Amino acid sequence: MAQIQGRLDPKFEELRNLFQKNLDSKAEVGASISLNIDGKDVVDIWGGYADEECTRPWESDTIVGVWSSTKGLASLAVLMLVDRGLVDVNAKVAQYWPEFAANGKQNIEIRHLMSHTSGLSAWEEKVTMDDVCDQEGAAAKLAAQAPLWEPGTGSAYHVVTYGVLIAEVVRRVTGKSLKQFVAEEIAAPLKADFQIGLLDEDIPRVSNVIPLKGTPPLAAPEAGSVAFKTLTNPALDVNMLRSETIRKADLSSFNGFTNARAMNRIFSILALGGEVNGVRLLSQKTIDLVFQEQSDGIDLVTGQPLSWGVGYALGGRGCVNFMPTGRVGVWGGWGGSLFVFDADRKLTFTYAMNQMSYQMMADGREGGYLRAVYKALGVTIS
Repeated sequence: MAQIQGRLDPKFEELRNLFQKNLDSKAEVGASISLNIDGKDVVDIWGGYADEECTRPWESDTIVGVWSSTKGLASLAVLMLVDRGLVDVNAKVAQYWPEFAANGKQNIEIRHLMSHTSGLSAWEEKVTMDDVCDQEGAAAKLAAQAPLWEPGTGSAYHVVTYGVLIAEVVRRVTGKSLKQFVAEEIAAPLKADFQIGLLDEDIPRVSNVIPLKGTPPLAAPEAGSVAFKTLTNPALDVNMLRSETIRKADLSSFNGFTNARAMNRIFSILALGGEVNGVRLLSQKTIDLVFQEQSDGIDLVTGQPLSWGVGYALGGRGCVNFMPTGRVGVWGGWGGSLFVFDADRKLTFTYAMNQMSYQMMADGREGGYLRAVYKALGVTIS
């Protein structure tokens, strides 16, 4: 039997039992779960195996690719620049990146990039993943093209382009790659084990993601649609995170490696007023921007109802209705990883796993874990 290790406040025993149930049923192969409330780590548990063959235990320092949960780091990087007065979310992107104004994009603002409403969820020109790994070239292609829809009128989840767009803004403002900025100015001061890409010395402790099983719940998008362009140019492959090229690249849309504990340390910044363990990265004024709604409706790519703030989806509504409404931010990664920061309750929940699933968010294992947390706290989810 796969054993759960770590520390857990007895109040959350139901969470532990659910985790054990999923390990026993093999729905879960290996995972980690963390919960921080008001600055105190009340849950820090892990269990199962780091490999599909179940020969290598998931350890305290095991890390795994968390796909789009990485986008949360990119958003945080821009918010830090906002906090320093170097970026204004209501300023035109072209103020920092002049070439971006081409082809009718002169009025697109930073907040549009951060809320997936910029009109640039995909490249019009055919690109490969090798093209995307060339940050300068990939960004130049986006700067040259016209928007796919009228910016600011609705969202289309920027599956791959989000990281490229945000990284270019960070590079133009700071002179640093996003990968470098995260390593030096987020992960290092917080002592958080989260990296964009993967260092060679950390490969032995990586758990490779395990491909999805079953049938995709959603029909293929219509050819030529925004969703089709976004999801196929280029298409993601579950084995990509094993590629050395991908692991070395600056791809903050999806190539982050971490565990629940490190994610929690980072995203607690947004639940705790900008400071964690004496390290301040944001002011409350900047955090308030996160909860300003930028878009609310059916997302053109996911086909799901989504409300976007500045940098994060807003919790408690649409397809992320498995948490309370209020000052709650959320996002996750392909297959199930999740982070939630609840500023009203000073709560941060994080989950990282290797067994990917088509059932995600409200319908996934992560949704069950989060519901167990709020149930233990006596919070009713509508």
